[in-house]
Amino acid sequence: MIKLHRLNGTVFYLNPEHIELIEETPNTVVTLTNGHKYVVKESIDEIIELIVEFKGRFLIRRQHGVEEVSD
Repeated sequence: MIKLHRLNGTVFYLNPEHIELIEETPNTVVTLTNGHKYVVKESIDEIIELIVEFKGRFLIRRQHGVEEVSD
């Protein structure tokens, strides 16, 4: 899961495997595969970095035989 912030500052966690589209309009809008949309404070570049970090942690844990644990 990746940690994101709504525009009002509320924190929520999102499974990046469900992201279909990210766009800046100028706010960053994350659209999921089920059509739900979230407007977040993070930029596209920040979200991409969070996804890369998430996937890296997942791969390292798989290589070492450790189940994934959320932050």
